[in-house]
Amino acid sequence: MIRNFLKVAIRSLWRNKAFSIINISGLAIGMAAAMLILLWVQNELSYDRFYNNADRIALMYSRDINNGQLSVWNNTPAQMAPVIKKEYPEIADAARFRTVFFLVTAGEKHMNTEGGFADSTFLSVLNFPLLEGNAKDALNDNHKIVVTKSLATRLFGNEDAMGKTVRIDSADNFTVAGVLKDLPGNTQFTYQYLLPWTYITKLGWDSNQNWVTSNALTYVMLRPGASFEALDKKIKNIVKGHANHGDGATREIFSQPINREHLYSRADNGKLVDGRIQTVRMFIIIAIFILLIACINFMNLSTAKSEKRAKEAGIRKVVGARKHSLILQFIGESTLIALVAFGVALFVVQAVLPYFDTVVGVPLAINFANPYWWAFALAFILFTGLLAGSYPAFYLSSFRPAEVLKGTFKKMNTPVTPRKVLVVLQFTFAIALIICTIIVKSQLQFARNRDTGYTKNGLVYIFSQGDVQKNYAIIKHELLSTGAAVSVTKTFSPITRVWGTTTALSWPGSTESDKKTNFLLYQADANFAKTTGARILEGRDIDMDTYVTDSTAVLLNEAAVKAMHFKDPIGKTIRGQFGSNLHVVGILKNFIIQSPYDEVQPMVVYGLTTGYPVVHFRLNPANTTAVNLAKAEKIFKQYNQQYPFEYYFADEQYALKFRTEQQDGALSTLFAGLTIFISCLGLFGLAAYMAENRVKEIGIRKVLGASVGSIAALLSGDFIKLVVISILLASPIAWWAMSQWLQNFNYRIDVEWWVFVAAGLGAILIALITISSQAIKAALANPVKSLRSE
Repeated sequence: MIRNFLKVAIRSLWRNKAFSIINISGLAIGMAAAMLILLWVQNELSYDRFYNNADRIALMYSRDINNGQLSVWNNTPAQMAPVIKKEYPEIADAARFRTVFFLVTAGEKHMNTEGGFADSTFLSVLNFPLLEGNAKDALNDNHKIVVTKSLATRLFGNEDAMGKTVRIDSADNFTVAGVLKDLPGNTQFTYQYLLPWTYITKLGWDSNQNWVTSNALTYVMLRPGASFEALDKKIKNIVKGHANHGDGATREIFSQPINREHLYSRADNGKLVDGRIQTVRMFIIIAIFILLIACINFMNLSTAKSEKRAKEAGIRKVVGARKHSLILQFIGESTLIALVAFGVALFVVQAVLPYFDTVVGVPLAINFANPYWWAFALAFILFTGLLAGSYPAFYLSSFRPAEVLKGTFKKMNTPVTPRKVLVVLQFTFAIALIICTIIVKSQLQFARNRDTGYTKNGLVYIFSQGDVQKNYAIIKHELLSTGAAVSVTKTFSPITRVWGTTTALSWPGSTESDKKTNFLLYQADANFAKTTGARILEGRDIDMDTYVTDSTAVLLNEAAVKAMHFKDPIGKTIRGQFGSNLHVVGILKNFIIQSPYDEVQPMVVYGLTTGYPVVHFRLNPANTTAVNLAKAEKIFKQYNQQYPFEYYFADEQYALKFRTEQQDGALSTLFAGLTIFISCLGLFGLAAYMAENRVKEIGIRKVLGASVGSIAALLSGDFIKLVVISILLASPIAWWAMSQWLQNFNYRIDVEWWVFVAAGLGAILIALITISSQAIKAALANPVKSLRSE
């Protein structure tokens, strides 16, 4: 029987080649799109879940009142890790981590790359696999270093890296004590080497550590049976108990399981409630609906061909076939088509995966060696076959043999049919996705067009490693005298990042509640506004070259002036975080240094008196960028010979702030396009079959004088009505979904009416183009040929 069913299915596919190609193509594209999305979803859901004890590992968070609101951040006091390991029996182990960038040198090879300071317990808590070395003692000495396999290869080629010497920042030598397997793409860590945490003390970077300064990532591993909820209750007030002079009185500590860190990073009222998980859920829904739309194509085309298959079903029933055997036959045919479509989809996925990787920003791959993947593939094929074939199977098997064989089984046209409902469902989702894509793109463009408050173009910065600080004066002189730059300034952090905050400022008239105002900290020496293009609204820029007293000068941005309730801020005195008296010399227009989707926070720009990690310079607009950079590279290589000339454009670094939304927008655009294509593919097949079914009616109408235009309009009208209904259904759904999504942004667009009009008109136009060719072809046909048999 199975052999007979298979033979009939193959004959049916071969006999209706055009519809078979449409069916298989639609299903294949839908399955390929769903597979790509699910590959991305699987990668997102797998973040930091590969550790042996992932369910017992957590990253500790801080929570406090800032600017009148509960804020959370994932840095904690550096002193906390050894204390909680000793005082809390629930904690089996704890480890600190801090990202760092150093120049790594081995022989004649120099490279700037990201690394991290880590406790000796780090590799035990987070068991990244070591290819060589012992995790327990690889970081227990000030002169040991652990490198990844790729960094070891870059430094030493094919030689064994163990025991080799690596020089860090032209200062200290380290011995390779471990080689790590390269980090997977689904982890929050991106380091290429690990240095002992104790090396921070040798560098003197821990001199200002205290219980209210958050400067370390703290990871804990619980003992079996312990719970994070119970730990949070006990550890909540640890900062308050150890801080001096009442500082940190409202600071709280809590845990975030590491397997939730990537997906649940958005804070709301002091709690981590959601984040990336919203996008993951959205794309899971998109994958389901894309597959559903592809299956609807199959259902519609299969039921549209019911007249040709009805007699077959009727004859089978007459000769004794039961309804369930017919259902099995038709579902078997749909499963066969699903199997063929899956093969095509797999080929498509493998072909486009490299391009898809560039869109999502992570390398994805199908693990064919994993038996779970094959189990998923089988389930995916069966699910698609059942979903696509269920309605046609029950529909075709329900015909009565007597009516079928007499030719009286056809039902009269009704306002609502399952086929029309399915078409409306298809286009409702497609149009909703188009609307959502337009709104996502509009929000992204809205944030991009926001005034940054400084001039990004032509602004370059470098990190002042090696001899840059020692030779800064001559480097600055050379940049200006050679015409490579028109202005230079040294700062504490890049213009696109903030590396310091404080709540320890007071000013005339400040209250106790003002002490909870969080200020962003920035530092610059001279020509800050001239170099960056930041705008001085009142007063002047900090200029430590001209004014000796500018070591205690500060600039306030507009948000800081508002927070301090100043009406005439120039000349006002502010008490700094270490008790120093600071005087206000200028007011800056708000500029964006954090997220372009959030309000600008209060900021204080200090005169730079200590080390300066960053040098900014504005390229000379009279020269080309290439000429300016060539001159700058020559200067930096002359006065900082051991270090490569690595520079960053401020506009490119600012653009990285939109990376996540760009990826989401690109994915939405891609899958919205595929959705409308699949829908139109089915609409094309349905229109072709309807035109074929009504060929005699069209012939009679032409004989009676109907024009080509009126016949084309007649055939197109029914489908356009369904698309219009879809627009009416999709618009409120998309409006609600996007209104919820936009709540994630403080700086956001309003959803405007033109979006729905544009998406609706676009859908109608696409539908018209799809069905017009079939409608016009049918209208132009010679009526003599269609009526000859009558």
